[in-house]
Amino acid sequence: MDELRSAVRDIPDFPKPGILFKDITPLLQDARLYSRAIDLMAERVAVHRPTQIVAIESRGFLFGAPLAVKLGAGLVIVRKPNKLPFKTQKLEYALEYGTDTLEMHVDALRSDDRVVVVDDLLATGGTALATAQLVEKIGARVGALLFFSELAFLNGREKLSRYTVETLVDF
Repeated sequence: MDELRSAVRDIPDFPKPGILFKDITPLLQDARLYSRAIDLMAERVAVHRPTQIVAIESRGFLFGAPLAVKLGAGLVIVRKPNKLPFKTQKLEYALEYGTDTLEMHVDALRSDDRVVVVDDLLATGGTALATAQLVEKIGARVGALLFFSELAFLNGREKLSRYTVETLVDF
């Protein structure tokens, strides 16, 4: 895991002063490391036998798509409002200062689907929790939430305590 962790570079003061951004692009540019990350992530959730991988916009797509292929599952994308072309189910959720909304196609999941929600980073857990709730609102089951990395000091895992949470690297 140290090799994967070291492939993530720190960008201070991005996107605003005081934020230390964890940039995964060096990992993505190294085919061997990117492949290793996908393999390890797949190993973490294979026990759940997912029928659908639900990937969160936008960096979640980078991990969700190859995971879906590797695990023989479908790929469902969760996006910000007005980005999906078909009828959607929406869920508005609270942020520290305001609200945000996520959308998924209404026909993206069935009640017998076993879902793994995927994103690149677990920070405060708000978007992941909203995505899991959206999956459940549509009627499917969340088997696990899977992240490449976690900012453990933000305690996002606490917000997701009713779910199985898997991460590869923590900061």
